[in-house]
Amino acid sequence: MAQGFGGGFGRRALLRGGAAGSAALALPALSCAAPAQARSGRPAAEWGAQVGDVTTSSGLVWVRSDRRARMVVETAATEAFRNARTWTGPVVGSGTDFTGVTALHGLPPGEQIHYRVLLADPDDPRRTGEPVTGTFRTAPAHRGRRAGVRFLWSGDLAGQGWGINPDRGGYRVYEDMRRLDPDFFLCSGDNIYADSPIEAKVTLPDGRIWRNVTTDEKAKVAETLAEFRGAFRYNLLDRNLRGFNAQVPTITQWDDHEVHNNWYPGQLLDDDRYTVKDADVLAARSLRAFGEYFPIRTLRPDRGGRVYRVVGYGPLLDVFVLDMRSYRNANSPGRQTDDPQGILGAEQLRWLKRELSRSRAVWKVIASDMPLGLVVPDGKENVEAVAQGDPGAPLGRELQLAELLRHIKHARVTGTVWLTTDVHYTSAQHYAPERAAFKDFAPFWEFVSGPLNAGGFPAVKLDGTFGPDQPFVKAPDRANTSPDESPQYFGEIDIDGGSGELTVRLRQEGGKVLFSKVLQPGRVGQ
Repeated sequence: MAQGFGGGFGRRALLRGGAAGSAALALPALSCAAPAQARSGRPAAEWGAQVGDVTTSSGLVWVRSDRRARMVVETAATEAFRNARTWTGPVVGSGTDFTGVTALHGLPPGEQIHYRVLLADPDDPRRTGEPVTGTFRTAPAHRGRRAGVRFLWSGDLAGQGWGINPDRGGYRVYEDMRRLDPDFFLCSGDNIYADSPIEAKVTLPDGRIWRNVTTDEKAKVAETLAEFRGAFRYNLLDRNLRGFNAQVPTITQWDDHEVHNNWYPGQLLDDDRYTVKDADVLAARSLRAFGEYFPIRTLRPDRGGRVYRVVGYGPLLDVFVLDMRSYRNANSPGRQTDDPQGILGAEQLRWLKRELSRSRAVWKVIASDMPLGLVVPDGKENVEAVAQGDPGAPLGRELQLAELLRHIKHARVTGTVWLTTDVHYTSAQHYAPERAAFKDFAPFWEFVSGPLNAGGFPAVKLDGTFGPDQPFVKAPDRANTSPDESPQYFGEIDIDGGSGELTVRLRQEGGKVLFSKVLQPGRVGQ
């Protein structure tokens, strides 16, 4: 587990100090147990619906049934569903934990799409359950005063043992975000904490009791496919999250806690809580569940695929979703003078260079599941992210970042902005060659915001290799502060449809703006 954050806790380590209650908090509407394959009545979609990877003309609709059922989606321009278009989806069953995705194509650009999902008995299509409804906006096809883009980002949910607390209204940050009515939400990773069990009660430092909704699957670390599936289902018990999903589509990536704290390929875990020690085995099981529970066009349940991808959102924006977890080398002190694998792997780096060069969008948002210039430790000697604390010439994984930044400059790729979370606080970093040891790159910004519902941690130090300046940071002064003690954070990007001007706002739970920055399209060194 990560060390060096004070207070005896790792940055995202399991919360150990709370006293567990003897009884779980029950939710009457939903059960986190897997559905029976044969039940009376009609199929039901009690877990809500969600939409992912929306473009100008397409999107993916997700649902989970309480039994085997045929998924049918209807779309229309209004909630009345006149002249609805019908999309026949898959039969969902136990092979995908009763989840399914239906791809929508040929949608009108820049329009509000209303949809409803019907679950039908595969043996009797006339027997359908109550529809679950939602809405989303497709990306605009052209620039214009009314064709701007607004989206939010954050990450880290149910971390360090801080789960769904009914006393505070559950994951109430999702209601704050829903009210801003964004075009989509970018989740920057740690959608679950597979390595952090949820206890019924935790005692806070001031003696107050934090209560959690609990489930059988979240009573231990996730090792089996069923336990990983249960961890993803756990978050959907929250009505705020289900309401958010019904209105706001997602672009989702993953990081370490979908598997285990600070994992990397080939790792053998030194963790007594685990019977399965092979991180690759755990990662394969998690990736399957991840693909079942999020609508991601490059992943298919049972058929592998990849998390990294580019989602084009009209002429103003391309979102480059990275995977800094699946292809990295082992965590180390990061002092190598040659490191071709780095944190992305050679193939993903080639893909990213190629797609950035091809992009004609005004803004290229690089969705990074880990920060660039923040020194994130893994134990006493190793580093978990890119920076390793030496402010001199690039070493270790910094070499790969230097290669990418050099490419962006020499290929004349403009409008790059980096968004991330991971460190459980919020900050803004501006990187400039005149302050840097490595100088062959164009200036750029990196913005950090999170967590959504997890422990807060103190700020880490900056590495000077790429010349970061930090005009804003807000973080707690001790490790693993609960969401009741330290605000939860999310970020907002607002792109003007006419001028192309991009405004970044770093917000905290409740919606208060903590920091804002306006960036002009095509301007270097801002």
